[in-house]
Amino acid sequence: MTKKRIIVICPGRGSYSRETSNYLVDSDSNLTSLIKSHDKVRLSEGLPSISELDSGTFRTKIHMSGENASPLIYACSLKDFFSIDQQKYEVIAICGNSMGWYISLALGGSLSYENGFKLIQNMGTLTHENGQGGQIIYPIVDDDWCKDEKLYESVLKEILKIGAKVSIKLGGYLVIAGLQNQLDHLLKKLPKIDKYPFQIPFHSAFHTKLLEKIPSLAESKLNRAIFSKPKIPLIDGRGYIWSQWSTDVNELYRYTLNHQVIKKYNFSSSVSVALKEFCPDHVVLLGPGNSLGGPVAQILINQQWNGLKSKQDFLCTQKNNPFVVSMGIDEQKKLVL
Repeated sequence: MTKKRIIVICPGRGSYSRETSNYLVDSDSNLTSLIKSHDKVRLSEGLPSISELDSGTFRTKIHMSGENASPLIYACSLKDFFSIDQQKYEVIAICGNSMGWYISLALGGSLSYENGFKLIQNMGTLTHENGQGGQIIYPIVDDDWCKDEKLYESVLKEILKIGAKVSIKLGGYLVIAGLQNQLDHLLKKLPKIDKYPFQIPFHSAFHTKLLEKIPSLAESKLNRAIFSKPKIPLIDGRGYIWSQWSTDVNELYRYTLNHQVIKKYNFSSSVSVALKEFCPDHVVLLGPGNSLGGPVAQILINQQWNGLKSKQDFLCTQKNNPFVVSMGIDEQKKLVL
């Protein structure tokens, strides 16, 4: 039987929520063993175990804080990745949003699963303890999920005027980062669209120079020796492909701990490159949740992938044989098990 070719997309911070509690129930023995190993490290550092966080009552202050949210999301993504039927599906490329880059490194073989946890735990803790500023998210598309150029330009002008930065290009959204006084200005100034602009709780000004202290701290805790060439191609936050043949491990280390920490993360470019260079049969979004469902659909519409031109086009194509399979949605998850 010919395997279907899939691109896997890993979620970023903010994807674990009250609705995704108990995500790790019924994990297989491999994941359970990994989580126990991770929990041993966390408990020795005075942090709650991943198992305890997942099974306990969701509390924003606890579950969305970097040192807890990051490894919890990693464990959930591992659960979904391990459950994909490898006899039916071939993973041909992996990318992710923001923290999802770290998850991609582990799933693609550049880091062992244990060292993936080490990277994610350290970066989550470092940004929690040393991060500045915050992030807000704002849509730049119309009701059909098509880019509104006039709105986009006006938002960019407002960002530039106040001295904030575009942190992430996230499909039909901009994630904007800056100091709190800059964000307060934008929260008042940007036109209200549903719940937006919305400040993401417990996030620092990721992917900007406000985190310039982090790279040297990360390099002091994480040795280059834990990195290796990927076994599966990875697409980073610039749209650059790291393959098993061309990867310079030193450059991969520097990009991961420096460039992507303090420079804009272009998730839209990452997904666009993955689609055009690898032409998958399906795109699979790992959980927890389905936070990337909308942004990925908006990227497909912007690219007019398979003739998609609107939100309605996308929803119609998803009904019978979905191109985008979200493992945070039970009915879709069953398709890849």
